[in-house]
Amino acid sequence: MDNKYILAFETSCDETSVSIVKNGYIEVATVVLSQIDIHAKFGGVVPETASRTHVENITIVIEEVLEKANMKIEEIDAIAVTYGPGLIGSLLIGLMAAKTLSFIYNKPLVPVHHIAGHIYANNLVKPLEFPLIALVVSGGHTELVFMKEDYSFEYIGGTVDDAVGEAYDKVARVLGLSYPGGPVIDKLAEVGEDTYDLPLPMDDTSFDFSFSGLKSAVINLNHNEKQRGNEINIANLASSFQNRVIEILVKKTMRALKKYDVNNLILGGGVSANRGLREKLTEICRENDINLTIPNLNYCTDNAAMIGAAGYYAYKMGRRFGDTIKAKPTDKLS
Repeated sequence: MDNKYILAFETSCDETSVSIVKNGYIEVATVVLSQIDIHAKFGGVVPETASRTHVENITIVIEEVLEKANMKIEEIDAIAVTYGPGLIGSLLIGLMAAKTLSFIYNKPLVPVHHIAGHIYANNLVKPLEFPLIALVVSGGHTELVFMKEDYSFEYIGGTVDDAVGEAYDKVARVLGLSYPGGPVIDKLAEVGEDTYDLPLPMDDTSFDFSFSGLKSAVINLNHNEKQRGNEINIANLASSFQNRVIEILVKKTMRALKKYDVNNLILGGGVSANRGLREKLTEICRENDINLTIPNLNYCTDNAAMIGAAGYYAYKMGRRFGDTIKAKPTDKLS
């Protein structure tokens, strides 16, 4: 098999990342320039600031990844780029950079859905085994996807309101914790105890998720306790909140595995870095003889290596941008 090198771009939110991936599973070089420190003082990502920072960084990151890989663009077979979903201004920067290089160097331009990237981050750990169920959990997404083969996506269910990562950030803000909230709550949950009576969100027979009610329960509990002059044990509340999140994620995921008669599960997205979730899924998959794959921590958050991995298979399938190249802030995985 001839080696194929994909130059990949990921700028869907606040990371400027460019990567070179070989044959869909070998990371040649990746550069990620994070904006967390910039947005932390605002308690969340400011879209206009994110896109401006992408403009400032994109050329530097391209040059750095080529130097790191000791390669020239002429050696690249195709260029893959996240076209959506994400922040429209951020998406456009990566898309225009990729489009420009594609035009100048006459390289195929391959569209990659952001969720497909999170799924194929696992291919950088070991080859995907089909059929499988993918649980993608991040700041903007909570989705269950069935795959019977490469680049075949069947949407099973997902969030109807706040994504799980978004709920973490909002709860952290209410409790006076730093941004991003996920890692902070995860660390507190490890030392806290589940002592607060919080509801299990959207505990029904569907495969959809809703975290707005759980978030509101935390906000109301925090407010009521303060009104009564009681002190909140933040570590315990973090533990109670995280346990409810993990319980419903695991419960519906295991039910999806049973319904589709699948014993391969992969985890993806920024929240897949959550210690509590990783440990619980590892435990329950071991008990139920389910093959679980979890990406390395550096592949959990947004990165271009995952786009390069997914882009390789999209390239092989002949997926290309048409005459009209558009960024899509919202788009269903297909």
